[in-house]
Amino acid sequence: MALIDLNCDLGESFGAWTMGDDDAMFPLVTSANIACGFHAGDPSTMLTACRAAVANGVAIGAHPAYRDLAGFGRRDMDLPAEQLHADVLYQVSALAGMAAHARGAVRYLKPHGALYNRIAVDLEVAEVIADVAASIGLPVLGLPGSAIETACDRVGVRFVPEAFGDRGYLADGTLAPRGLEGAVITDPEQVAARVVRIVVDGTIEALDGTELTVRPESVCLHGDTPGAPAIARAVRAALDGAGVEVAAFA
Repeated sequence: MALIDLNCDLGESFGAWTMGDDDAMFPLVTSANIACGFHAGDPSTMLTACRAAVANGVAIGAHPAYRDLAGFGRRDMDLPAEQLHADVLYQVSALAGMAAHARGAVRYLKPHGALYNRIAVDLEVAEVIADVAASIGLPVLGLPGSAIETACDRVGVRFVPEAFGDRGYLADGTLAPRGLEGAVITDPEQVAARVVRIVVDGTIEALDGTELTVRPESVCLHGDTPGAPAIARAVRAALDGAGVEVAAFA
């Protein structure tokens, strides 16, 4: 039987601002990338998300980002390596404290937004993230064949390849910028069909029609995608129908 993890960005509310429907999503996914306060998430939201993850048997992942609340972590930044290392370590450590209080633990690391995209192509920045992961003994979730996979291999960190069900791809295997048509996919049946194809066939079609080969251990769904719970339910039903077991990789 095929096996896949479903990860999702959760815990992204901040103060009076609500992002996504965490209550609906936690029962549908197996790993939660929980915001750590720099792009979204405040202490109360982080603790609530950790408690929900533990209650639903969902693996907790740290989802650090550039310090960019106004831009939701989606604006690229150039930071000195030492500062970035400290920023990421700070975020992961804060979430680890919340997770421990909720009787859980952080199981993996997955950067968010612009930082995620940067470590796919920039080896120097990727090495900073890999060094943080190595120092605290966490695997890293990321794009296969990217700079972060190379950086993890160099320092002996487990790299976990993922694919995206609700995001469009460019022909080079990177994610399409959100401003492009087709970059964000919101139709539940379309996403479900893409995920089954990813898991069963090991392929996905880029925006220009190029067929890409993918062999992920996890598939990402975004909690802030419009209609995310309906998408996740359709994905789970389609995977069940295809005889695919869904379980956390960590």
